[in-house]
Amino acid sequence: MHDLLVSQAGRSMQSQFGLSATDYKVLAELTRSADDRLRVLELARLLGWEKSRVSHHVARMTKRDLVDREECADDGRGAYVRVTPAGRAALEMAAPQHVADVRRLFLDHMTPGQTALLAEIADSIIEKLDPQQ
Repeated sequence: MHDLLVSQAGRSMQSQFGLSATDYKVLAELTRSADDRLRVLELARLLGWEKSRVSHHVARMTKRDLVDREECADDGRGAYVRVTPAGRAALEMAAPQHVADVRRLFLDHMTPGQTALLAEIADSIIEKLDPQQ
């Protein structure tokens, strides 16, 4: 179910805004953070990805001017990934469609009781898998 939902919502995002589902996810995480930036390892943790996957994806997004890399003054080996103005604009344009797609493809097919039950189940599982949540 998750894969089908992400695939269908991703096709909509790609065709209308030129963003993949993973682009959207990266931009959303970055804009939730202070200063619209995160260390590469922190971004990897939040996304549940390996550091190498983040690095490769960030490189592709950098070529499209959605994000850039900023060296970390505290740690010469570390770097921040930062949203560019173009990345923020792309996310802001795509967000309303993303919300509409989630409603159309997922939420509109459940009763309020089913939605509450699903939230309860998801919270319980997330608590067991990631105690930091």
